[in-house]
Amino acid sequence: MKPKVTVNRTAVGADIHPCYEIDNFNYTLTNTPSVLCVLLYILLILLSVVTICGNLLVIISITYFKQLHTPTNYLILSLAVADLLVGIIVFPFSMAFSLSSCLYHEDLFCKVRGSFDISLSTCSILNLCCISIDRYYAVCQPLTYRTKITHRVVVVMILVSWSVSVLIGISVIIAGLNNEKCEERCIIDVLIENTIGPILSFYFPVIIMLCIYLKIFLVAQRQARSIQSTKSGAAVSKTERKATKTLAIVLGVFLLCWTPFFLCITFMPFSNNSVPVSVVETLNWLTLSNSMLNPFIYSFFYSWFRSAFRMIISGKIFQGDFANSNLH
Repeated sequence: MKPKVTVNRTAVGADIHPCYEIDNFNYTLTNTPSVLCVLLYILLILLSVVTICGNLLVIISITYFKQLHTPTNYLILSLAVADLLVGIIVFPFSMAFSLSSCLYHEDLFCKVRGSFDISLSTCSILNLCCISIDRYYAVCQPLTYRTKITHRVVVVMILVSWSVSVLIGISVIIAGLNNEKCEERCIIDVLIENTIGPILSFYFPVIIMLCIYLKIFLVAQRQARSIQSTKSGAAVSKTERKATKTLAIVLGVFLLCWTPFFLCITFMPFSNNSVPVSVVETLNWLTLSNSMLNPFIYSFFYSWFRSAFRMIISGKIFQGDFANSNLH
């Protein structure tokens, strides 16, 4: 994501970013990178590679194995495509045109960087929201799940997620272009970039997800108590603990990655003291790292995905037709 950060350009030094230097407000990559800069880029390259490989495994698994052709997995596929594009496009753009450097050079590449960043990150969030809706019907209304969550409904959910994400990305970029016509920041653009954008991209989907998962958790507890009278308490207790752990991982990692950044950019305009660019940039990379973690959270958790990954990594799928394989 690419917020507008308040900085004092006359008091900026090379300490803003370890890989850049400023000479008469020309913000360029240093010819003599520090050890910290080298380590930073090695880490970011590794994050990008893991993000790409992890999401590619998910995409290949769902498209190849017919057992995985379900409405839920199509939503996971859409999420994996968004996260894959984050690894392929946003990561390299963010390394070549950091948040720090784009504060000084609002050129075409920085605008492209911001557009992809906002659109794909928002799409990732909205896909997570759609997955939570799917899980709600699967757990809370299992008898009507197949009639309500059909392939057509899933396609509509995916199209809406991508369309809204693109519109939000374009709107924020247009607001940024309008800023250039104002000597000071236009109030309406500040509202769009730091208030309306985060509400649509983050806060509203998060509230929906929290409400849905809370409902799922309560229903699961109620179902467990009703089953306890006919089955052993140990088995029920184990099922309940597993459900609780899954929801804690899903929500915990998501909120850990995204909440600090959005809180920062939301309250920045109301703060008298400017937030250090290095802090905002670190929080930005934390949000992007969620695209790397999603395959582990939503896919590695299931045994059939693990079986599919093993067959892909070992090259077994290239030795014959295993599309109809029974994944355990």
